[in-house]
Amino acid sequence: MLKSLMLAKAQEDLEREKRDREDDKHNVLTERVPPLQLSGFTLQQLQELCRELHQKVDVVDEERYDIEYKVKKSQAEITDLNQKIFDLKGKFKRPNLKRVRMSADAMLRALLGSKHKVSMDLRANLKSVKKEDTDKERQEVGDWRKNIEALSGMEGRKKIFDSQGGQ
Repeated sequence: MLKSLMLAKAQEDLEREKRDREDDKHNVLTERVPPLQLSGFTLQQLQELCRELHQKVDVVDEERYDIEYKVKKSQAEITDLNQKIFDLKGKFKRPNLKRVRMSADAMLRALLGSKHKVSMDLRANLKSVKKEDTDKERQEVGDWRKNIEALSGMEGRKKIFDSQGGQ
């Protein structure tokens, strides 16, 4: 019920505003343009009246042009200010960062200053792989087709079963 009352009130306000605008428009037109009385004018008086009306139309056109220019200028200012607000909110594109070759020690020294004495050796914790182990694995693999042929049939399955069971 409250919603319907609010909508009714809003509708009344809109109608009242519309009537006020029409009244204002009518008042302005009656002020600026007096009613024409064309009866009883000679040709020369009609020509003079037309010249006056043309001058008034020119003045109104100049005012309209000036107002349009001001509106366009203010719209451009509004868009500029909106863009500035958008930029200030922080939604702008971040620039690409440049790669800098720097060791971990140099980075810590740059961050912590010259007081940093601890060296950070990142390679110390890495697992070492011996070259001999990889060579043995390559030799053991051999030709895979021979393994498949040897393991095919019941004898091969029995070997696999025995090898798994023995472990």
